[in-house]
Amino acid sequence: MIIGVPKEIKTLEHRVGLVPSSVKEFTTRGHTVLVEKDAGKAINFTDEHYKKVGAEICDTPEEIFQRADMIVKVKEPQPQECAMLREDQVLFTYLHLAADPVQAKGLMDSGCVAIAYETVTGRDGRSLPLLQPMSEIAGRLSITVGSDLLQKHKGGTGRLIGGVPGVRPAEVLIIGGGVSGFHAAQMATGLGANVTILERDNDRMRFLDEYFHGRANIVYSNTDTLEKFARHSDLIVGAVLIPGASAPRLIKKDMLPTMIPGTVFVDIAIDQGGCAETSKATTHDKPTFVIDNVVHYCVANMPGAVPLTSALALNHSVLPYALKLADHGWKKAILDDPNFRNGLNVCKGEIAHREVADSLGLNFSEAPRALAA
Repeated sequence: MIIGVPKEIKTLEHRVGLVPSSVKEFTTRGHTVLVEKDAGKAINFTDEHYKKVGAEICDTPEEIFQRADMIVKVKEPQPQECAMLREDQVLFTYLHLAADPVQAKGLMDSGCVAIAYETVTGRDGRSLPLLQPMSEIAGRLSITVGSDLLQKHKGGTGRLIGGVPGVRPAEVLIIGGGVSGFHAAQMATGLGANVTILERDNDRMRFLDEYFHGRANIVYSNTDTLEKFARHSDLIVGAVLIPGASAPRLIKKDMLPTMIPGTVFVDIAIDQGGCAETSKATTHDKPTFVIDNVVHYCVANMPGAVPLTSALALNHSVLPYALKLADHGWKKAILDDPNFRNGLNVCKGEIAHREVADSLGLNFSEAPRALAA
């Protein structure tokens, strides 16, 4: 198979779909890997590094898309990339389609087979192994970014996240105790903040309670508790996820005036539309905006801030799945593994993931039917 790795073109996105060590896994199995010129340069993977492991360097993205059987990326394809996709070509990347009807239409119009990292499930049918590494990084970043924004000249409350002797630390509220929320809580408790995690799943609450053992306050999440804790928080992290679907808008606009002026809100769920009514996607060059004295940080590719760590962590998780696609073809790879099949989002013009279809208001096509088509 011919695998194509184009350079990422989303604003200030420096990750790369395949690092040289991953490319070597493909070339040693007899596959051809095309890498766009300077695709990994920003994280110190030069074209020479790629050539040494057998990759072919291409000067333009057009050549990559024209020749490759499968495109491996990091972020969702931009409109000009969707226009280059073709029928039966496999796209393997993050998609986050629930909040992006324009991209969904572009993928459907192309006739490609689009498999999303974020909806591939683990052996338990619930975990998200290809989303997990980026969720871990985003969770940790949410606290480092949030603590920086708490500085008064950045618009925050002016409270040091860990406090000092005689002065209380910041109050940190984490909405959602999944992977990103858990890692946010690890960072926040480690820095000495007063941490509250809102969660609804009983088993997850028990796990969080046992793990943090009093270092974080675990509270059942409902409208009342959210409103109560949001009013007194310096930093709020939105870490809610419904796989494939739009994030629920839990923070209502009328809640903002009740918060402390300078409260910082970091919305990790922005890739899925955000979990506040006031959320809107931002970029690393213009990461924040302020509404009702609440500083919103809604960068849609948070892990892109640490692209070397992110690219390596992502490759470690993605590689086994990408190799299956290359070795066996997409049909056999996903038909043999129902959890891998959950990653199929768009197939030959049809939406093949129920939650994505529901979020977009489009018709859902059963994966086997889409395959048969």
